[in-house]
Amino acid sequence: MKLATSFAILGLSGFAAYADGTHAAHQTGAVASEVNESTTASFDILAAHAHRAANRVTFHMTTNGTAGADVPTSVGAVGGSSIWSYVWPTSLDPSAVGFEGDTGILALAATSHPDFDDTPLVDENLDGDPGNDGLIWHSHWIVLTPSEACGEGALAIRDIAEGEMPQLPATWPGFPVFLDSPGFTPLFDGPEVSVTVGFASDVELGGVAYDGVTAALRVNANIHAPLLCVTDVFDVASGDLSLPGRIE
Repeated sequence: MKLATSFAILGLSGFAAYADGTHAAHQTGAVASEVNESTTASFDILAAHAHRAANRVTFHMTTNGTAGADVPTSVGAVGGSSIWSYVWPTSLDPSAVGFEGDTGILALAATSHPDFDDTPLVDENLDGDPGNDGLIWHSHWIVLTPSEACGEGALAIRDIAEGEMPQLPATWPGFPVFLDSPGFTPLFDGPEVSVTVGFASDVELGGVAYDGVTAALRVNANIHAPLLCVTDVFDVASGDLSLPGRIE
């Protein structure tokens, strides 16, 4: 995975007046990232953090702009369309949320994509049609795996091959990939995006590792092989996807 490694030598002090005390940039143990003026501000990560209360975990990310302000432009078709995302890769096994175990990197994502809808159980814009609101930011669990078909060192959302029948979550939306649409609502507060998720009571959450990533994915023009590639990494909180954060 090609990661941006050159950052402007700036601290978070100038940002302090913009974010309130609950934002990731102010949390002990957050994965901090320096300002990168070459990255779109709404996807330039300043900090990523995750904390838990019982079986609920809040994943949040502070950006250098207004989180969620920028969304992809429609191309008028599913094939070749873009997905923009805020992503929290974790060390949790995919089985923690209902996927087949040992199948890749389990990550939480908040995404926007105007050309298709992949949350058939959720009507995000409350217009009575659950199939027309992919542009509105929504959440997914995804399982990422290396895919040379997407480019050297690139990642993709794990495909489900024809005839394969892996274990999948109850809210799997029916796409032939390891993608879940659990309905957890992303919240935006100026520079901050957050998603609070629930886990089964038997999932061990203490010490789980995490990171923060902003990225673009693209739907394969052939609608498969693989279906969803990570095409652009805007920023990585740790700089190297080492998952240095820990859920306490």
